[in-house]
Amino acid sequence: MWHCPKCGRDFPNAQQHHYCEKIVTIDDYIAAQAEAVQPLLLQIRATIHAAAPQATERISWQMPTFWQGENLIHFAAAKQHIGIYPGGEAVGVFAGRLTGYKTSKGAIQLPLDKPIDHELIADITRWRAAQAGARAR
Repeated sequence: MWHCPKCGRDFPNAQQHHYCEKIVTIDDYIAAQAEAVQPLLLQIRATIHAAAPQATERISWQMPTFWQGENLIHFAAAKQHIGIYPGGEAVGVFAGRLTGYKTSKGAIQLPLDKPIDHELIADITRWRAAQAGARAR
């Protein structure tokens, strides 16, 4: 067990990467990321917002999240990729368009060394928003 001297939290791995400060807004989250990745995160945020204009922004699981009656999609920066988290069902539905990406249950990794497919992100977000709207009825 490792104890972070800055924030006082305990973690199973020594020197585990985490945020010591509480992230409250998506702006806070983006500002805390590497300068090189900030423009990419801002573009992804704009893409998601345009695809789901009625969704509200929040932080959930320490990640930027768009919410519309439920969590629609999260995104987060990592060392070598940006993760998009639309849920397991979305990864299955869009599997044919995800063949060039590393995926796992509910997660899609967008490598930082390749162009971001904003059309794919928008399509997944619109699908998730429609799915959430159907459940709300």
